[in-house]
Amino acid sequence: MIKPIGSDELKPLFVYDPEEHHKISHEAEGLPSVVISSQSAGNAVMMGAGYFSPLKGFMNLADAMGAAEKMTLSDGSFFPVPVLCLLESADAIGDAKRIALRDPNMEGNPVLAVMDVETIETVSDEQMAIMTDKVYRTDDMEHVGVNTFNSQGRVAVSGPIQVLNFSYFQNDFPDTFRTAVEIRNEIKEHGWEKVVAFQTRNPMHLAHEELCHMAMDRLGCDGLVIHMLLGKLKKGDIPAPVRDAAIRKMAELYFPPNSVMITGYGFDMLYAGPREAVLHAYFRQNMGASHFIIGRDHAGVGDYYGAFDAQTIFDDEVPEGALDIEIFKADHTAYSKKLNKVVMMREAPDHTKEDFVLLSGTKVREMLGKGIAPPPEFSRPEVAEILMNYYQSLNQ
Repeated sequence: MIKPIGSDELKPLFVYDPEEHHKISHEAEGLPSVVISSQSAGNAVMMGAGYFSPLKGFMNLADAMGAAEKMTLSDGSFFPVPVLCLLESADAIGDAKRIALRDPNMEGNPVLAVMDVETIETVSDEQMAIMTDKVYRTDDMEHVGVNTFNSQGRVAVSGPIQVLNFSYFQNDFPDTFRTAVEIRNEIKEHGWEKVVAFQTRNPMHLAHEELCHMAMDRLGCDGLVIHMLLGKLKKGDIPAPVRDAAIRKMAELYFPPNSVMITGYGFDMLYAGPREAVLHAYFRQNMGASHFIIGRDHAGVGDYYGAFDAQTIFDDEVPEGALDIEIFKADHTAYSKKLNKVVMMREAPDHTKEDFVLLSGTKVREMLGKGIAPPPEFSRPEVAEILMNYYQSLNQ
């Protein structure tokens, strides 16, 4: 199986030993504490689950700037985005060397992790602007990721962490949430050698399904991991439970037995396009995937990124040798009326736009809301039924 990044084995930051977990949990209740941002909480969950291995905790400002500017930390290791714990104020910390980080996404703000405080630094406007520009490629506050990143505060607290729980993800999505450790173990149990991962924050229509089949066939993969985002999305995105049900139905009916794992991870979407695509590849290698599908406008939002910027960044900007995972670069896929099958559009040069079944997201939502199933060339009827029930429930 492919090795994790920077080590022969994963280094999850979750405290698995029961005695140690009990001891630290008890200690945490007496420590100075801060309620962290949702983005920081997602980062803590990802570190706890091993996805961000071998990070030991939240970055200091030098490492965060290095990650933003050249994807390289002070010690020379690779990481594609800053992983910061940003606060409005550090008053609650004082001169404490050990603090509790509280979860903003759960009632009562339970302790999510304990941090050994190494630095408390103020991020300048110039530093914030550089990180924003490098990661998001825009400073437009209308960009949902830019707005979220810049709205957390300017005080960066860094240091190694010990993670005590996985926020709401384990309770809300018990059948889907998986740590990188668990996914590696399941891949071993399946006996898969070549594994391709597919990222999604939406239900999978026929084109997505066929793209996964294409990747498996062309790469000779014996396993597919559909890995869905379970964290906060932007307004209008379909909730994770609905997405989960639709994807499970598709996999059950249209993939061979024991060829697909349906899993999810706890993280808030950055919508950072190319740079987020690199982060996605990073943690897919850590979870054991040997290949990763990146299609058109991966992890983008609006018109901020070129259609294939999330593919070219791997050739143009990622340091050589930083990743072992291989990228399956996909074009937009759609049903060809000429060929009566789903194809990558670049592989059908004799086609015009009219030769494909193309429906906008707005049009599809409108149809589903009216109880009209999209054509079978666009969506499996069983998937459409689940989505129609959801959209019609919004109108009641």
